[in-house]
Amino acid sequence: MSSGAGSSPVLPYRLIATDLDGTLLRADGTVSQRSRAALAAAAKAGAAHIIVTGRAAPRARHILDDLGYRGLAVCAQGGQVYHAGENRLLTSVTLDRKLAGLALAKIEAETGPLAVAANRDGLEGEVLVGPGYRMQSPLPVVPYKDPAELWSAPLSKLFIQHPTLDDDELARVALATAGDLVGVTMAGEGIVELLPLGLTKATGLRLAARRLGLKAADTIAFGDMPNDIPMFGWAAHGVAMANAHHELKAVADEVTASHQEDGIAAVLERLFPS
Repeated sequence: MSSGAGSSPVLPYRLIATDLDGTLLRADGTVSQRSRAALAAAAKAGAAHIIVTGRAAPRARHILDDLGYRGLAVCAQGGQVYHAGENRLLTSVTLDRKLAGLALAKIEAETGPLAVAANRDGLEGEVLVGPGYRMQSPLPVVPYKDPAELWSAPLSKLFIQHPTLDDDELARVALATAGDLVGVTMAGEGIVELLPLGLTKATGLRLAARRLGLKAADTIAFGDMPNDIPMFGWAAHGVAMANAHHELKAVADEVTASHQEDGIAAVLERLFPS
């Protein structure tokens, strides 16, 4: 597409925002060659790519390195804007530990005991895992038994699980009982998170886009879970994967193929033909 002879091309979108798990990443945690080629073609045309992930920066870094990613990434559900090329956090929002403790107590008063994990803040922030918590990935963790350890250092977020409630129901109960204290989102199977109140992926994406001189109207976003809903609400166009949660599909402008079938590439190849 062109605006006339001798002019710069008019891009359909100047910013491509992609979630990682269940979206850009295949089930084995890799990015396909087709997706890499589609992103490269979009970059060659002049579009910027920002990864927007629930993962904190330490848990996203190896993926960014594999992609040769040197720009800004939005991590920790919008709480971190991370400069991959400089290995530096430009912004980092932490969870108020007193409010989080109160929120946890209010939720447990409704549900009974929860299994709890937490992501510590910072470039080396570990994931602390309490008794009974079932990790959804093989990445390294630090087990804890004494609850005091959970609150001993600044946190990005908490993760909660219940022995019988499913993720949707646990998130609903958490929001109903503690939504005035913390943010509540579901980021994947077995991943219900408690966040700083008001924090979403849209928060971090807005900050990162501003640093690039770009706006919501310039942005197409890809995702698969309810934690991507605010990002879709901010971006001009939201694309849900075929494997996406029904709540995200309900607000998407478009549904593409699954993450296993290179759904991002299918859209980008149409928008940025080689």
